[in-house]
Amino acid sequence: MKKVVTIGEVLLRLSPPGYERFLQASTLEMAYGGAEANVAIALANWGINSCFVTQLPNNDIGQSAINNLRKYGVDTRYIQRKGDRIGLYYLEKGNSTRTSNVIYDRANSAMVNVNPDDFDFEEIFKDADWFHVSGITLALGEKCIALVEKAINEAKKRKIGISVDLNYRSKLWTLEEFENVLPRFLEDIDVCFGWLSSIEGKQKEYNVANFAKDKLDEEMFTKIFSKMREKFRIKYVVSTLRETYSASHNALSAIIYDGNELYKSARYDFSVHDRVGAGDSFAAGLIYGLVNGENHKEALEFGVAAAVIKHSIEGDVDLVSADEVLALKNGKGIQSVNR
Repeated sequence: MKKVVTIGEVLLRLSPPGYERFLQASTLEMAYGGAEANVAIALANWGINSCFVTQLPNNDIGQSAINNLRKYGVDTRYIQRKGDRIGLYYLEKGNSTRTSNVIYDRANSAMVNVNPDDFDFEEIFKDADWFHVSGITLALGEKCIALVEKAINEAKKRKIGISVDLNYRSKLWTLEEFENVLPRFLEDIDVCFGWLSSIEGKQKEYNVANFAKDKLDEEMFTKIFSKMREKFRIKYVVSTLRETYSASHNALSAIIYDGNELYKSARYDFSVHDRVGAGDSFAAGLIYGLVNGENHKEALEFGVAAAVIKHSIEGDVDLVSADEVLALKNGKGIQSVNR
């Protein structure tokens, strides 16, 4: 069985029922999420030995978060139990012409106050095949940056596959802060999800959705991805291409560059029930394909199909089997009832 290690913060998600607004809701529904935790659960569902590393408070909420990971088969043995609180985020789901809204409450969470010396990465990475982390974890402060740096150094020492999902979040840090920190974690990795806008000498966010609605500008992406590969010696640079027609109607495809060819996946057009965690599903799907020996094109197709199905599932986590992903990937279509 392949083993994948992820590091990140588990968040408690609080949401008004259905598509209610914060201002009208009288109750909030709870669920657990977090970028790397979502990846870990998806991989565990697909038969990967999935090990998740974090820090959670030693109280009933922390235990509830651990139980949530365990019920999906995630290895939680290396989770530290320290700190006073779990990080929170409030989600108001968008619908039609109204966009979704996220409010973070993560200050002084258990993970923000993590001590890197509490984690034995020689033990954690024993028999591991892959390590994954996102820029969201790096946005939590110097202690998390030091933790990830320690983990990446051990992964490189063991020649384990490494992927970094840039995952810029403007509500967590500025673009300048983001692009000052991330480059040190990109050198000699296997997969980078996304790219730095400063690679083109511009401090701005690229709106990928605008690029995707018309004919794909292959020359532009090839130029940007080539620079990323050359500067940081990355094996694959990857990006989803999301087309947002409304909060309820999207299309999705993805591209991957290996230094020779820019390959684009199949495109899917679909309705959105809950889009949170779709990017994590995509990352998990690509990792799943690569650790199981698929070529990067087939791995990309699996990742896109997994991300598309996630949009139909409530919550942060892609609770879908590998067979369901393969059915969509292989063009078998959607049946009204699976009999």
